[in-house]
Amino acid sequence: MRTTGRWTTAVVGAALLLGCVSQPAVSHPSDTERVLVFSKTAGFRHDSIPEGVAAVRELGESAGFTVDATEDAAAFTARNLRRYDAVVFLSTTGDVLDPAQQRAFEGYIRGGGGYVGVHAAADTEYDWAFYGGLAGAYFQSHPAIQPADVVVEDGAHPATAGLPGIWNRTDEWYNYRSNPRDRVHVLASLDESSYTGGTMNGDHPIAWCQEYRGGRAFYTGFGHTKESYADPAFRGHLLGGLRYAIGDVRADCRPENGYRQLFDGTAGSLADWKQAGPGSFTLSDDGTLTSSGGMGMLWYAGSGQGFGSYSLKLDWRMAGASGDDNSGVFVGFPPSDDPWSAVDNGYEIQIDATDVPEKTTGSVYGFRSADLKKRDRALNPPGEWNTYEIRVEGEHLRVFLNGVRINDFTNTDPARSLRDGQVGIQNHGADDQVSFRDIRIKELPGKPGKPGPSGQPAKGD
Repeated sequence: MRTTGRWTTAVVGAALLLGCVSQPAVSHPSDTERVLVFSKTAGFRHDSIPEGVAAVRELGESAGFTVDATEDAAAFTARNLRRYDAVVFLSTTGDVLDPAQQRAFEGYIRGGGGYVGVHAAADTEYDWAFYGGLAGAYFQSHPAIQPADVVVEDGAHPATAGLPGIWNRTDEWYNYRSNPRDRVHVLASLDESSYTGGTMNGDHPIAWCQEYRGGRAFYTGFGHTKESYADPAFRGHLLGGLRYAIGDVRADCRPENGYRQLFDGTAGSLADWKQAGPGSFTLSDDGTLTSSGGMGMLWYAGSGQGFGSYSLKLDWRMAGASGDDNSGVFVGFPPSDDPWSAVDNGYEIQIDATDVPEKTTGSVYGFRSADLKKRDRALNPPGEWNTYEIRVEGEHLRVFLNGVRINDFTNTDPARSLRDGQVGIQNHGADDQVSFRDIRIKELPGKPGKPGPSGQPAKGD
């Protein structure tokens, strides 16, 4: 939804700029982001390390960050590490840091630093528990190099947003000593039926991210072969992980378990959805739905009843460079072919970067503004994917943007009760193009209590 009010061009530009910026991980003297590539080995040494170092340097040149490379563990001092936004462990093996160097790196991560682990980074520092938690899992074994199907589980993270849903590639596929799924956010996994030698019982994460002890961590099991570093798809995957670790982009890297798909990117999954009002959504080959025309809404009717307490997650992206596209996610409304029924009887979580605070991205439209400082730090710019989690428990509604809680609202209006309501996505108008993908839900235990006798719009923060 939108009013006719507009910020000035200068204010809009500032808002969009803020949406691109994350809190600085570390302090360093230049405005240019800086990455340290560390490739010391105390065990097996991969002959692809030079290609890996060269690839990260080239990615830095194209993306605008400076890259230093070393195999000297003496670089791991508190003072030196403060110069870097992220440290890449590029196929390191064995015990590569002494206790003092380990303490310096722990302090760096706790202070907001970034970590990228590539391939044999999981074959490193087995006796250092902090590092094991940061990497996410330790190497156990691997079969022969062979092709396998990689299943992309998160299409919004910058490391996987450019990949197909099933990515067939050739590499050396690690088995890990433990499954990290309960501790990290899995970005991609292996289909063990597509190759021989997988030992993880059909649930085989291969790339993941997490927020760990104050820092950001990304790990990819790819990268054994020299050819990997010349592959545009792998280079894009690696660059996305670097951008996340640096803090260039935000992503929801909380562990995610127990969700079921409402829309999985296929035409078949749209059979349970209904269009209310004018306009429509177009399904593209990459599994995204893009709004067209309006004012209308596509809502999920497959459950046969509304949802009570739940966590709804979905990925969304604005098309226009101005950030002025408009859409939203509706919750808590009764079934209807009239989209205005959702407006009058439910709540909209807004997508629109250029309206007044209580009607802009992250707001409960017309009722409560998002925390704008948190929203601006968490928001990725137009053209980049964002992830919403809308968590409804009883009459309590919370909004998370890329893993950051930006809104907290409690309904007090019986006519807008959040219990047993529907969920839907808005197509706002002819000039508004917003895309959605990977709509999933996890039902939560219900909470007692009923809405109060009256509801009033909350003041914007």
